[in-house]
Amino acid sequence: MATDLSTLPNIGKDTASKLKQAGINSVEEFRAIGTEQAFMRLQALDPGACIQLLYGLEGAYEGIKDKELCPEKKQELLEFFRLAKH
Repeated sequence: MATDLSTLPNIGKDTASKLKQAGINSVEEFRAIGTEQAFMRLQALDPGACIQLLYGLEGAYEGIKDKELCPEKKQELLEFFRLAKH
């Protein structure tokens, strides 16, 4: 299995670098902590982290492009994002 984070959908070099700064160094670590925890770590580094980043992380977790997320999953993520901002 590839361990390089940038091999995941939606994860470019910039996001992979930020994930590493947040202590997530491999695909395995990312999958182990999940989308929401990964987002919380990134948000701690960058309080301006946006909903699109959260969608991208979830897509990466599921192995799909963020635009392919189902509406129900996007709604769940939006609710989480709103709570995480407070």
